[in-house]
Amino acid sequence: MAIPKPVPLYPTYKDLKDVRIEEFPDLVAVLADTDQWKYKAWLWGQEFLSYIGRNKSEHTFTRFRSEVEKFLLWAFLIKDKPVDQYRKADILEYADFCWRPPLTWICLSNVEKFLIKGGLYTSNTEWAPFRLMIAKGDISKPDKKKYRPSQETLQATFTAVNAFYKHLTDEEYCYGNPVQLAKKDCRYLIKDAQVKDVKRLTEDQWNFLLEVAHTMADDDSRYERSLFLIASLKTLFLRISEYSDRAEWSPTMSHFWKDNDNNWWLKIYGKGRKVRDITVPPSFLSYLTRYRLYRGLNKLPVPGENHPIIEKLRGRGGMTARQLSRLVQEVFDQAYDQMKARYGEDNASNFKEATSHWLRHTGASLEIERGRSLKDVSEDLGHASMSTTDTVYVQTDDKKRAASGKERNV
Repeated sequence: MAIPKPVPLYPTYKDLKDVRIEEFPDLVAVLADTDQWKYKAWLWGQEFLSYIGRNKSEHTFTRFRSEVEKFLLWAFLIKDKPVDQYRKADILEYADFCWRPPLTWICLSNVEKFLIKGGLYTSNTEWAPFRLMIAKGDISKPDKKKYRPSQETLQATFTAVNAFYKHLTDEEYCYGNPVQLAKKDCRYLIKDAQVKDVKRLTEDQWNFLLEVAHTMADDDSRYERSLFLIASLKTLFLRISEYSDRAEWSPTMSHFWKDNDNNWWLKIYGKGRKVRDITVPPSFLSYLTRYRLYRGLNKLPVPGENHPIIEKLRGRGGMTARQLSRLVQEVFDQAYDQMKARYGEDNASNFKEATSHWLRHTGASLEIERGRSLKDVSEDLGHASMSTTDTVYVQTDDKKRAASGKERNV
């Protein structure tokens, strides 16, 4: 029997609350059954995701939507069993499915879920619930047969489906959460006690990247944004999303502010819906000034200024995290090409693998190596505790173990 082709179940949060199911013909076909359990489960998912979208970040909503969608598609098209009747064995069966999904359930890139045709939302045939992650710089032909979820992906799957079942039990739609029991027995989940390898650039690589960004901006003013963004991510330890325009927060120039002692700070809305203030060193102010003058603004921000920190070249307002990532990627690509031409592939390979998050890691790592207080770096990073910063960047215990291990004899 042929395995049914999956279709997306839920639109964006903006469209989710007032969704008219008759406008989604492929979804109507999936939910058609005699006893209505699929439609009921879909409504439960809509209710749960509406709660997540209302109370959590956009990133959390997107992640939970992806996982709940996968789970319900499996329930509807593969298992064909009401979700309020599941036991531990059913969840473990779902874990088996996630470990090796059908090839038709795997896509190679992020695409739009729905396409509008004739006023209706039709499923994009290029979309699938699982995605084969292709490493940056990998030029080999993608092979869907090699798909295996990472430990992070498996943890995210269990986290989201567990939260979904907690919602169902809290609302008394079902009586018991099989996910908690199944997670303990899932053979694919591995306890990680490995030494962490921080994804970052060396100081020389960072200086090379910054030089490339400077040259790009000097030669073409369109890249002034890129230079400012690159300098910000590394120097201020920012996540790319923290400069992005979101429904609940729009970064504006007035978020740069000066205290009574002439210290500059940047107010940031970050992970966990927390607002923090990051120290802004004097060395960064020249980049801020350069970018503002390019935009026709005063040298430095003033209170109440509502200009977006990074704005679109066309249109109004700030930029999404994906748009900002593209700006960073252009500089990485240029740095890779130039370093490869000068020093060879081996020296350039890091730029091929690097992502915007590497710049946050690079900045924090170099600050710690400079001897700055771990507590101060931790607060600028927005970590909940110093132990998190130590685990990620310093790895004190691992360094002690490595030093003591060198004394062994053969």
